[in-house]
Amino acid sequence: MSEETQATLTILLADDHKIVREGLRALLEREPDLIVVAEAGTGRSTVELARLHRPDVVVMDISMPDMNGIDATRAITAEMTGVRVLAFSMESDRRFIVEVLKAGACGYVLKDSAFAELTTAIRTVAANETYLGPRISDIIIREYLQRVPVGGLETSVLLTPREREVLQLIAAGGNTKEIAALLDISIKTVENQRHTIMTKLDLFSIAALTKYAIREGLTTLS
Repeated sequence: MSEETQATLTILLADDHKIVREGLRALLEREPDLIVVAEAGTGRSTVELARLHRPDVVVMDISMPDMNGIDATRAITAEMTGVRVLAFSMESDRRFIVEVLKAGACGYVLKDSAFAELTTAIRTVAANETYLGPRISDIIIREYLQRVPVGGLETSVLLTPREREVLQLIAAGGNTKEIAALLDISIKTVENQRHTIMTKLDLFSIAALTKYAIREGLTTLS
């Protein structure tokens, strides 16, 4: 097949570190069949750019501001048929892996993997197949064999998508006014949702909510 007719895969890079995005773009665009069509630094902008460009694959970091990669994955896969999400993260914690896969990601690659593994994963998920790096597969298999209990209902079951957003922003240090402005809702609505979240989780301090959000993979310490 000539270069002129060779099929290309379009990619959206989502990572809150610009230097990571630039490095990945430079490497990926050396591949004759891969092209980066856009970059995003927040979860919310990732969803918007995915909606605009409809890339074949979104390479998605999990820990991002505004909306974490798990919720961004859930939004993209629910709305955009044909857009595949590949989680690309430093996080090897079981909760992060399970949550993003449940959200609709087609694969998971650790950031310290070889570049060749990333390109293999991109081509695999673009073909509508699942790709899990060797260490990720090991974690999933060990969880299955050991039947590790999660310890109650998961956040995705307990909280609505909007409550998850509010919880993430609370854990990130946002105050009521800032959260209301970012989500374009009233201060009273934020206060009501915070009360609802605390009641559902039986946690009644910001510190407790923050610890819970970190444990459930909604945010990380950075």
